[in-house]
Amino acid sequence: MTIRLSSETIHATCVAVDGRAVLISGPSGAGKSDLALRLIDRGFTLVSDDQTLVRKSGERLLAAAPAAIAGKLEVRGIGIVDMETVSDVPICLIVDLTSDIRRMPDDSRERSVLGTPLPLISVDATTASAAAKVALALDRFGRLK
Repeated sequence: MTIRLSSETIHATCVAVDGRAVLISGPSGAGKSDLALRLIDRGFTLVSDDQTLVRKSGERLLAAAPAAIAGKLEVRGIGIVDMETVSDVPICLIVDLTSDIRRMPDDSRERSVLGTPLPLISVDATTASAAAKVALALDRFGRLK
């Protein structure tokens, strides 16, 4: 018997723009919150920092913040700051933070969350172009279904 979860909390930061959410995953210290801050500066809105509640609704996955950290973003060197947030936004893209970036990656990369495949890209968060790459990838791969 297979048990399918309808929600889970994952170690990822999440931001959204135009009704589409991006999960930013990577190990502690990889730059998830920093990349989120740069995306917020580009017009994105915080969903959740460091831990994201993912809930399945039909064929879509919706992202929200756990209540204890809703509206909070850790800004290294400044501390925890209050931020405007959105909730229950459909997840359209996963960004995996790594320094091992392929020059010409496979456009069909995916990662499954709660049994739902999502487009996946890899980004080096330390590069100046990281936020621009995420925005471009969301436009290219992150369409609402």
